[in-house]
Amino acid sequence: MAVTTTSGTCSTTRLPAAVTSTSLFGKKDARAQGNERKNKTERVKKQKDDVIEVEAVVLESLPNAMFRCSIDGAPETQPPVLATISGKIRKNFVKILVGDKVTIELSPYDLTRGRITFRKR
Repeated sequence: MAVTTTSGTCSTTRLPAAVTSTSLFGKKDARAQGNERKNKTERVKKQKDDVIEVEAVVLESLPNAMFRCSIDGAPETQPPVLATISGKIRKNFVKILVGDKVTIELSPYDLTRGRITFRKR
């Protein structure tokens, strides 16, 4: 391709664009694994080291997405846990009602407060 300028004729040649090869090897396998993961019904979660997970029942709904929950299998003398909703439940607009069975994460430092991480169906 020749380019004409005011000072004279300047000829430049352009080479064809380099052909980029996209590697599609293994893409179908990755999709199949993703589809298998979506079809599973059990809940697979990464374990955290410093939390205690317990099952509980919601006793009372309080303002600011706080709930008073009683831990399953705990003695009657144990006070109920004050739990808030975790970010993922908040983000996905999961409604939690009185009487629902939930999974709560308790901190080892304060066993009277927790975070609701899962609502049973």
